[in-house]
Amino acid sequence: MARTTTTLLAVTGLLLTLASPALAGSLILAPQSLPVWKAVYGQVEARTTMPARARIGGTLIALDVTEGDMVTAGQVIGTLRDDKIGFQVTALDAQLRALTAQFDNAQSELARSQTLLERGVATAQQLDLLRTQADVVRNQLAATQAQRQVVLQQASEGAVLAPADGKVLTVPVTAGAVIMPGEPIATIGGGGFFLRLALPERYAALLEQGATLRVETGDTSATGQLVKLYPQIENGRVVADVEVDNLPTAFVNARLLVRVPVGKREALMVPMVALVSRAGLDFVTVQTADGTSERAVVIGERNGDNIEILTGLAAGDEVITP
Repeated sequence: MARTTTTLLAVTGLLLTLASPALAGSLILAPQSLPVWKAVYGQVEARTTMPARARIGGTLIALDVTEGDMVTAGQVIGTLRDDKIGFQVTALDAQLRALTAQFDNAQSELARSQTLLERGVATAQQLDLLRTQADVVRNQLAATQAQRQVVLQQASEGAVLAPADGKVLTVPVTAGAVIMPGEPIATIGGGGFFLRLALPERYAALLEQGATLRVETGDTSATGQLVKLYPQIENGRVVADVEVDNLPTAFVNARLLVRVPVGKREALMVPMVALVSRAGLDFVTVQTADGTSERAVVIGERNGDNIEILTGLAAGDEVITP
C-alpha cells in the first residue's frame, strides 16, 4: 500500500509539471525609441539619361534598336544617309585628278627648265617661277585631299552611336524619316537605377542622409538607403535619392511605395513569444505582487522579433517570457 501511494504521488507530480510550462524569465517594460514612418511613392529613374543624337542630317535608312533594348557604348543603333556627300566625293575626286595632272606637268616643266638653265638657254628667274607654280599645285593637291577626308568623315558620321551602356528608353523616330543634325534618335538610360522621392518640405529637417528605408517591390519588401538630399525645394517638396538592392527596373518611372523615417516616438515593446492569442484576443502574462496574471492587450506594429503594445501594459510592468 505504501509503495502504491508513493507511485501515485510521483505520477501526479509529473502531470502537474507537464501541465504548467516553466517560466524562462521576465523583462521590465521601458519605453523604446522607434522611427515614425511616412509612406510616399518613389519613382524608378536612370542615373544618367542621354540622347543618342544624329551628327549629320539625312535620311534614316536603318534603325537597329527599339524601346527596352540593352546597348553598349559605341554601338551603332541607326544609320543616316546624305546623298549630297556622295556627289561631293565624286567632285573632289575629279579635282584631285585635275590637280595631279597639273602637278605632273609642273614637275616636267621644272625639270626641263633646270636642264635649259644648265645649258645657259633659260634664266634663273624662269626656273624660280616654275618652281613656285609647282609648289602652288602641290599645296592645292594636299588641300583637296584633306577636304576629301573631311567629306568621308562626314559620311562615316552617318552611323548613330549609343553614348553609354544602358537601356533604350525612348525611340522618337522611325526608319525613313528625315533627320536634322543634332536631332535625337533614341534616349539611353544608363549608370544604374535608383528611386527618387519628393516629400513635403515640412519633413526636410527630419530627413537624414544614410537613413534606412522600407521599399515595397511588388509582393516583397526591400530595404534602401537614403544617399542624397537635394538642397533646393521644388514646388514645396524636398527631393531625395534612394539606393535599393535588387530594384525592379523593368519599367522606368514606375512608382513604388516607400516608407521614410521622419521622426522618433516612444513605444512599449514585448517579445512575440510573450504574446498569446485566444478567441480573437491577445494576452500577455505579467508578474504582480499576488503572483502572475494575464492581461488583455492591443498590439501595434511589429519590429523584428518584438511587437508594440498600444494598451494594456504600462512602463515598469514585469512581463513573463517563456
